[in-house]
Amino acid sequence: MANVCALCSASGETADIPVAPRDDVLALCQTCQNGVENGPKDGPHWQCLHDAIWSPEAAVQVVAWRQLQQLTESPWARDLLDIAYLEPDVLAWAEAGLPAADAVEHRDSNGALLTAGDAVVLIKDLPVKGAGFTAKRGTAVRNISLVADNAEHIEGRVEGQRIVILTKFVKKS
Repeated sequence: MANVCALCSASGETADIPVAPRDDVLALCQTCQNGVENGPKDGPHWQCLHDAIWSPEAAVQVVAWRQLQQLTESPWARDLLDIAYLEPDVLAWAEAGLPAADAVEHRDSNGALLTAGDAVVLIKDLPVKGAGFTAKRGTAVRNISLVADNAEHIEGRVEGQRIVILTKFVKKS
């Protein structure tokens, strides 16, 4: 069937792809379908997520959010995730469909469990490599992101720079 892709708006052949764990389906082009099934590779095609994340259709937001979660090595995807807002029920839906490989626990210097979106405070002056400044002790870092495959790393913005911070140098606020 000829249709329009729900993510990138490309015209042509599409396939109906379910958006687990609900029964909603989206019509996706072959490129978007491959990205959903096998993980997206950073490239110009995925710039379509800039529009898709703001779609009025919840299923499109869910798939766009999940794709952005897999593109976190790309600065533009991290920045888009930082400003994206999903309603709480839509966010729960999006998170429910992610692989359960996120069994890595991130803990601060006191052993408190950290979650994405938490605020932390630096407990030590940290020189920021490549940025030319030192993040001072006592600096609050809000809305942190967790590095999925490393329990000792979190990401956050300090002085407008997105940096990786070791969990042993922070305490949860």
